Amino acid sequence: MKKDEIIRFCNSLGLDTLGFIKCREFTELKDFFYERKEKGLENEFEEKDVLKRINPFNYMEEGKTIISIAFPYLHDVNYFDNGFSVYTRGTDYHRVVKSYLSKVCEFIEGIGGKALAFVDSNFLPERHIAYLAGIGFIGKNNLIITKKYGSYVFLGEIITDLEIETNERNYKEIQNFKECGNCELCYKACPSKAINPYKKNSNICVSYLTQKKDLDDKHMKLLKGRVFGCDSCQNSCPYNEKIEFSKIEEFYPHDFMNKENSIQLINASTKEFKDSFFKTSCGWRGKNVLKRNALIKINNDKGDISIVKTDSPYLKDYVDRLLNSNKI
Repeated sequence: MKKDEIIRFCNSLGLDTLGFIKCREFTELKDFFYERKEKGLENEFEEKDVLKRINPFNYMEEGKTIISIAFPYLHDVNYFDNGFSVYTRGTDYHRVVKSYLSKVCEFIEGIGGKALAFVDSNFLPERHIAYLAGIGFIGKNNLIITKKYGSYVFLGEIITDLEIETNERNYKEIQNFKECGNCELCYKACPSKAINPYKKNSNICVSYLTQKKDLDDKHMKLLKGRVFGCDSCQNSCPYNEKIEFSKIEEFYPHDFMNKENSIQLINASTKEFKDSFFKTSCGWRGKNVLKRNALIKINNDKGDISIVKTDSPYLKDYVDRLLNSNKI
């Protein structure tokens, strides 16, 4: 069977958490996406056309099956708290995951199928797909939580024209959070209360705020030393206590990403940035946003940002705002 062949090939690459669902329109998400749009909960990273978000046939008209694959990224090392989420420490996951998916696509093409790979830069509802495919469950923290690796996984998808046997989970069970039970530790840990028992608002998630181009003063205070990403809800989750670690070498943290590096980041030239931070999973956001967040971190740690010299009007504005807020 082609399904068994694909699973064996993925296993040979070290990928052991994958599932298959029928390629179809996810009409069950339509009302949810429209409600988010009406409530102003969408952000600039989301596809605005709801009908595109629920229709994978926009990518492959003859698609029959979607394969969801989890890529564990947490290694068995001591992650130094420098303000960077642990997912950012290794080589850019967009490139790493795409390279693995490309190999799987080549294999599928070799057994007579057509295949397209996707990682992050698309409008597929990847967590929904992963849940349906049995990769894991969606927790109260809105993350996919796998049995083997907890929530420390990236997701990738492949659409193929091969008809493959599937065993899709019931999407109606997602919001029951039955695996979480009465646990609300992630709600208590969330620094901005973006997740809570009543409402989820990704627009005030601190991880999102570290990626946002422009920050209000009140949002700068929420960062509290975070330079990119936020692991608070993951750190508090019981499902992340006893997990297996990643064997994907590319996700092992770079030395410069596992030490205090705010000053290095702020002083980095364009070339130095491209040779270091740009190669990580947060480099895509550009050096000025990362430098801004490093400024906020240094200021939060009671460091002296008045000595920071910059030719960037964007960064100078944040230096001035931070210095003014210190006087209040």
